[in-house]
Amino acid sequence: MDATTIGSLLVGVGAVVGGLVAYLGKRSENALTGYSSLTDNLQEERDRLDKKVTELTTTIGTMAATAAEQSSLRAADQDEIKRLRALVISLGGQP
Repeated sequence: MDATTIGSLLVGVGAVVGGLVAYLGKRSENALTGYSSLTDNLQEERDRLDKKVTELTTTIGTMAATAAEQSSLRAADQDEIKRLRALVISLGGQP
C-alpha cells in the first residue's frame, strides 16, 4: 500500500467516525430536549394541581364554617321549639 491509499482510508475512517459522533450528539440533544419538555410539562401540571388544592381547601373551610353556623342555628331552633311546647302545655293545650 502506498501513502495515497493509506491517506484515503484514514480520511474515510475519519468521515465515518465524524458522522457517528454527529449522529450520537444529535440523539443526545433530542433526548435532552425531550427531557426538558417533559420537566416543563410536569412543573406546569404541578402548579395547576397546587392551585386547585388551594381552592378546594378554601372551599372546604367555607363549607365547614357554614355547617357550624347551620348547626348552631338548628340548636337554637330546637331550644325555641322546647320553650314553645312548654308554653303550650302550661296554657293547657296539646303540643
